Amino acid sequence: MKKIISLIMAALVALSIVGCSSAEATPAKPKKIQDVQVFSTPNADGKITTKTIEKAFDSVGLSVPGNNDMNKPFSQRFPKLHYKVYNLAMYVNNDLTYKLIKKYPNFGALTPLTMSIWEGKEGCMNVATLTINGMARSTGIPLTDPDLIAYAALIHKGLKTAMPHGSFKNLDHTVKFPNKTLATNFEMELELDGESPEDFIENFEAEFEAEMEPLGFLMPNYSNLNEEIFDEAGYEAYDFYHTYSICKFDVIYPVSEKHPEAGAWAPCSFYLYKKKGENKMYLGFLSVDNWITTIGITEDEEGAKKLREAQGFIERIINEMTE
Repeated sequence: MKKIISLIMAALVALSIVGCSSAEATPAKPKKIQDVQVFSTPNADGKITTKTIEKAFDSVGLSVPGNNDMNKPFSQRFPKLHYKVYNLAMYVNNDLTYKLIKKYPNFGALTPLTMSIWEGKEGCMNVATLTINGMARSTGIPLTDPDLIAYAALIHKGLKTAMPHGSFKNLDHTVKFPNKTLATNFEMELELDGESPEDFIENFEAEFEAEMEPLGFLMPNYSNLNEEIFDEAGYEAYDFYHTYSICKFDVIYPVSEKHPEAGAWAPCSFYLYKKKGENKMYLGFLSVDNWITTIGITEDEEGAKKLREAQGFIERIINEMTE
């Protein structure tokens, strides 16, 4: 009986994620503070697409360096598709990213930010992004930080521009560790012995990619923040600051079936940076516990097992390379 009740509850949660409402766009008042938000709108006429959403985000100052149709690779690797549309996209505002990283270097773990875009048989388009609570908790940035508040407001503006008749779903996930970042961080002492920081990081990243790719990891985005953000601002605090967006098909496919909103955390952003005048490199990403403990994933799900397996691979590679 308990198993039947659990299955019914899981089905109801899934329906609450994929359904949609025609209500005007006003944030719902969830019973619990959420780390992830889902904005949804009826789309029977098909006018809202992944491309129109990308265009709307870009129009408000959120550039989209990647907007990937996951159904294409899914259809080649797996027996069925869960949704008519399922995309994972990345987005960023350079000015706010600069201001936040200047104060909180580990904001690279959310650079770029990510979202999932999906449409099911019910004919509703949905977009999942992090809430300001999710952004603050996972990076340790105060909720009161004005630049974080501005970033969250810009995300809301992008969503409402993309889907003018949409509304926020009233999710009821339990954020199990509301006071923990659940970040995975590494430090590496550097002895360059005459090697330039640029040559060092080029060789390090080539080795990192060579270790990751045979294990099925993809890197759909790579950012050199010195070139893309800091140089324009005249900010010269880092010898290098790079981020990778990392994903794995056999992770996001099973997770997305029950938890399409997981794309608010995926692809995972992995940062590497060295400050000028220091002989140390800092590396980090947000642990898969951020997924598992904020959107209702249970440990017995295939997706949870795949998430932990993937993190184990990444940690092993980084630990070996930073010894």
